[in-house]
Amino acid sequence: MSADGSTTSSTTASIIRAAREQAGISQAELARRVGVARSVMNVYEHGHREPGADVLLQILAATGNDLQIVPRVSKIDAKRSSRILEQVLELAEALPYRPRRELGFPDLRERLA
Repeated sequence: MSADGSTTSSTTASIIRAAREQAGISQAELARRVGVARSVMNVYEHGHREPGADVLLQILAATGNDLQIVPRVSKIDAKRSSRILEQVLELAEALPYRPRRELGFPDLRERLA
């Protein structure tokens, strides 16, 4: 618990509790599988203490789950994106027009006719 009496991480506690319940095992069984005291598992599950990354991995593995790192996808700011697109289009319009040069290949349509 922190100085103000709040829990350290309700998200981690929720993940642990949900994984255990999904596996259909008791706190005591999960604690036995992980190799910690049941009281420690209870503290983790109620968010009064947070397990280290290695213990969290063990807890999830003991419940038949794994932990994956997934990159966050940030929201696209539509206003910013439209301003950038406008700038790019303005720059493209400001470029001088250069007609495409002929490539110098024979016209195959004439040969096929």
